Amino acid sequence: MRTSYKCRAYPTPEQESVLNRTFGCVRVVWNRTLAWRHARYYGEQTRTDFAQANAYLTAMKASEDLDWLNEVSSVPLQQAIRHQQVAFGNFFAGRARYPRYKSRTGRQSAEYTRSGFRYRDGRLFLAKMSTPLEFAWSWPDIDPASIDPTTVTVSRDPCGRWYVSFAVDVADPEQLPATGAVVGVDLGITDFAVTSDGEKIPNPRRLARRERNLARYQRRMARCQKGSANQAKAKGEGCPRPPEGPRQPGRFPAPRLDPAGPRPRRDRDRRPGREEYGPQPVARQGDLRLRLGRVPPPDRVQGVQGRAAPDRDRPLVPVQQDLLGVRTPARRAAPVH
Repeated sequence: MRTSYKCRAYPTPEQESVLNRTFGCVRVVWNRTLAWRHARYYGEQTRTDFAQANAYLTAMKASEDLDWLNEVSSVPLQQAIRHQQVAFGNFFAGRARYPRYKSRTGRQSAEYTRSGFRYRDGRLFLAKMSTPLEFAWSWPDIDPASIDPTTVTVSRDPCGRWYVSFAVDVADPEQLPATGAVVGVDLGITDFAVTSDGEKIPNPRRLARRERNLARYQRRMARCQKGSANQAKAKGEGCPRPPEGPRQPGRFPAPRLDPAGPRPRRDRDRRPGREEYGPQPVARQGDLRLRLGRVPPPDRVQGVQGRAAPDRDRPLVPVQQDLLGVRTPARRAAPVH
């Protein structure tokens, strides 16, 4: 039986650069091979097998415009061709839909076989990398140095989080002995499950809360222009944040501090020339001198931009009466005889 262990990975900036180039090469190989298969099938009415697709990969790496494919490891590129062949096999068997093109904004992944990585004493060394890739092991009852992975898949989700997945061949689990007891389970809404023994398992309703948050972030992203920086920012806000906890040495980078100290706070009241007008007033009932703008201090009321001081006894217009909540009923005109 084959199982896998998926862990959070924390690559260094140099390792991120290598992995990003690998993701780009895998994406180019997949998309170009898929387009070549599509044109070959509809133009020549012939199918493409794995050997022909692998030969096309060799031709792409030998061409001048795609010679940069040789800068990364060849193992993920060959695995991309193999995965595409499996995808077409599932499509023709009716088990899956037609393979689609890969996007640079979606999830990125690269698979390494035994010839593309080295795993010793719980340390992972990938091809084209001189330092081990740091990852967080989340199974305390299993020693990471004891596993023997057959394949390693490094991925990055749209939120920018890195993962590494180890595929391991393990023995089949032993079947537990029969106890002779039978219990029925009823799934519900108010309670997650109710057993025939009367035990009730509460429903945490985490999915509904996350769906509401996701809907709010998606509405915010829908109001942004497609392809803009604000859309990318709104898309990142919808990603879940990692839980706050103590940093582990060697896995989380230390925060970068400015040697000049923290920057001073800049707000609206600290702009140049703002202090001469004072803070913005708050409208109150009975104060007739307020207006929706900058209010000069009392010593500068006379002669501001050639205008006279406002008349305190001047009656309010209807708009100001509505704002202050002191609007009086209109007077009825006298009858004309």
